[in-house]
Amino acid sequence: MEATETKKNTKVVKTAKAKVPVSMEAVVYSHTGKESKKITLPENVFGLPWNADLVHQVATSLMSSQRTPVAHTKNRGEVSGGGKKPWRQKGTGRARHGSTRSPIWVGGGVTHGPRNDKDYTRKVNKKMKAKALYMILSAKYKKGQIMFVDKLSFTEPKTKEAKNVLVSLSKIDGFNDLVSKKKNSAYITIPAKDMAVERSFSNFNTMFVDEIRNMNPLDLLQYKYLIVANPETGLPQIAGKLETTKKTATK
Repeated sequence: MEATETKKNTKVVKTAKAKVPVSMEAVVYSHTGKESKKITLPENVFGLPWNADLVHQVATSLMSSQRTPVAHTKNRGEVSGGGKKPWRQKGTGRARHGSTRSPIWVGGGVTHGPRNDKDYTRKVNKKMKAKALYMILSAKYKKGQIMFVDKLSFTEPKTKEAKNVLVSLSKIDGFNDLVSKKKNSAYITIPAKDMAVERSFSNFNTMFVDEIRNMNPLDLLQYKYLIVANPETGLPQIAGKLETTKKTATK
């Protein structure tokens, strides 16, 4: 009896588990594929949990806004002809018709058909877009699909030099299929516009080069790897996307 009473009277005390601090350090490689240094990544950009609903909403809205309507049909008022009544109203034994351009006639207008003047634009809040961008970056960082390169520069556009850089970077663990992947291999970001770099990688249909300030969730979702050149200069531009939205909101 005493043993049972002690079991009933004892209270289970749940202790909160202490959060283990996540190291947000990343290795920066040279264009030859060797470790150059380490940088500290902002946790509010690369340490967010995944929210599939938010990312899906932002991605579908951006794709809908990029949609360009092409298919177009004419209604009965836009089809040429049909001004004359095909036959008199009564006395013929046939059904009454007022125009040969009615939708039930061959060669007539189309009812509820596709129109190229339809607007598919969907509004996306700046905070939602920035948050979705950070979540995708966090997911790619956890999967080891982000590479930081100290510098990418060419004196002139040379595809051969760009290929040598890709071959050197593909020797890094986790990026072995950087060159062999047939579709959507890597999204390369540069801190500022550099025509030599863009033209050097333009002959690779699996690569896409753009300024880091133009980074958006759709591009990140389309390509497997993300290569960030000059991270000391580029990362503050990414981290500032959410800060600018906060400033505009306070104004």
